[in-house]
Amino acid sequence: MNPSNPTPDPSSRAGHAAGSVPRPGDTAFVQVAVATVWVRPGLDRAGIDDPSLTVPVDLDAWNSAMDETETLRWLTGRLETQALLGARVIVDEVDGQWARIVVTDQLSPRDPRGYPGWVPLAQLSVDPGFAQAAASSPTATVTASRSRLMEDAEGTSPGIEVSFGTVLPVLGHTGAVVELAVPGGGTQYLPEADVVVREPGEVPPTPTVEEVIATGERFLGLRYLWSGMSAWGFDCSGFTHSVFRHHGITIPRDAGPQLNGSGFPRVEREDLRRGDLVFFSEGPGSPEIRHVALYLGDDLIIHAPNAPRTIAVESLSGYDVKDEYAGAVRVIQQ
Repeated sequence: MNPSNPTPDPSSRAGHAAGSVPRPGDTAFVQVAVATVWVRPGLDRAGIDDPSLTVPVDLDAWNSAMDETETLRWLTGRLETQALLGARVIVDEVDGQWARIVVTDQLSPRDPRGYPGWVPLAQLSVDPGFAQAAASSPTATVTASRSRLMEDAEGTSPGIEVSFGTVLPVLGHTGAVVELAVPGGGTQYLPEADVVVREPGEVPPTPTVEEVIATGERFLGLRYLWSGMSAWGFDCSGFTHSVFRHHGITIPRDAGPQLNGSGFPRVEREDLRRGDLVFFSEGPGSPEIRHVALYLGDDLIIHAPNAPRTIAVESLSGYDVKDEYAGAVRVIQQ
C-alpha cells in the first residue's frame, strides 16, 4: 500500500458491525457497490484511486480523477476485474489491510473456483445472515443502469448507488419497493421498477439475439475502464460477460477464455450472424487474444474499445486495420 495513502484500518469500518472481518479460508461478500480487484496490494495512486478503495466507494469521483487518457491507461495490467455488491468471494490470504480472493461468479482458467486478485479487506464482510438469505431467498437483479439503495421503505434515507447486474436476496415487498438483504448492512430497499425478482433456482428466460443486443446498446457512450464490470465503466470482456450474464448466460470473464474455453461453437467469418462474439489477437496470427466485440451484422460491432474511448458501434473491418481478427463463437443458437 502507498505509505502516503494508507487504507483505513478495516476494524474501523462501520460496515463490519453487521458481520465480521474476513480471515483466510472464509467465504465473504462484497459490501460496497463495486470492489475493484487489483493484481497485488500497494499499486494504488494517492489522490487518484482513493475513492475506489473506501467504504463506501465513490466511483464517480474515481472516474473524475482519471480525466486524462494516460491516467486511465495506467490501470492496464494493474487491475484484474471488479465484483459487485453481494458477490461471493473466497478469502485465500490477508496481508495487512488487503485480502487475496477469488470471485466465485466469474469463470477463469487461472483458478477453478473463480477470478483471483486483491481487494481492500474493509470492502468484504463475513455475514452469516446474508449468506443464508443468498442461499434460500428469492433474488432481485438490478436491471436499471444504476439504482440507489434506501435505508427505509419511504426513501427518506438514501444509501449508495448500485450497478446494473447487482444481485441481492429479497426479504419482502413494501409498496413499490423491494426489501433486500445487504452484506454488512442489514436490510435496505430498492425501487421495484429497477429490479427483476426471481424465485430460488429460477433462471432468466432464454434470450433472443435482439434482446442481448438491446442490452448492450443501453451502454453506448459509457467510458472504457480496464477491468470494468459495472455501469461506471466496462472493459471489452467485462462488457460482453455482463451483457450475457444479464440474460442468464455464463461466459468466462476474459476475452481469451471466451473464445477458447467457453465451449460455444466456432463460426467462420463469412458465416457471422448478429449476436456472435468476435475476437482480435495481439498481432496477425498471434495466439494471444486481446479484444472481444459483439457482432451486429452488416460488418458492424458494438464494443468497449480502449481507454480513450467509450462503448461504441463501428465497422468490424474498419476496426481490424491490422488484420488481427482471430475468430468468433456463437453464444445464442438461433
